[in-house]
Amino acid sequence: MDVPVLNKQGVEVGKLAIDEGTLGTVVQPALIKQAYVRYHANTRQGSSRTKNRTAVEGSTKKMYKQKGTGNARHGDRKVNLMKGGGHAHSKKRTREDYRLEMPKKMRRKANRNALLAKLIDNEVKIIDDLSFSAPKTRELLNFLEAIKIDATALLAVAPEAENTRLAARNLDKVSLCRSDQLNCFQMLNHRYLVISKADLQAWLAGPSSQTGKAAKVTPMGAKKEGE
Repeated sequence: MDVPVLNKQGVEVGKLAIDEGTLGTVVQPALIKQAYVRYHANTRQGSSRTKNRTAVEGSTKKMYKQKGTGNARHGDRKVNLMKGGGHAHSKKRTREDYRLEMPKKMRRKANRNALLAKLIDNEVKIIDDLSFSAPKTRELLNFLEAIKIDATALLAVAPEAENTRLAARNLDKVSLCRSDQLNCFQMLNHRYLVISKADLQAWLAGPSSQTGKAAKVTPMGAKKEGE
């Protein structure tokens, strides 16, 4: 698969050959969905709480006398039947764990397969150089307009690309992520993926490329003894 490489003016300046076989050959929806649900579930804190009738602010005075009014028998207004009252079965102070597990090799295959899906749909913009000389949002907007970004976009940039990060942080439809931490959850949450040629090649050849036995035997990027 030959993917066009653009410059900042939106002009094609070359091609990048990507082997579809290393990305899974065909799109595997079940695998991508499993990874997407896993990434989404792991963003939940599980710390939501609700108040019972004791914790709700208000008076504990009895609403009216027990008998003689013709109304139902009530105590205070903080019961769950009343507006503004407490919850009958409130969530207590026990942190809920929504985390899901998925083997590392499956996660990496899902991430690469999601990239394949974006490439097939022509939703990946590969740029020859994604660095900016100054953190100016106007320059970044002109750049996105030149490469025809008309919806949400994910900018995958290197950690040292500080000017790009500062220029994009105030844009509603633009999100940022580190190029070496690109995953399917981020890609599928945005219409377009914008990444530099060098960063994409590094991601394709980096630890994410180890989807076999080598991921455990000789993992790339692992710390050596004594470090």
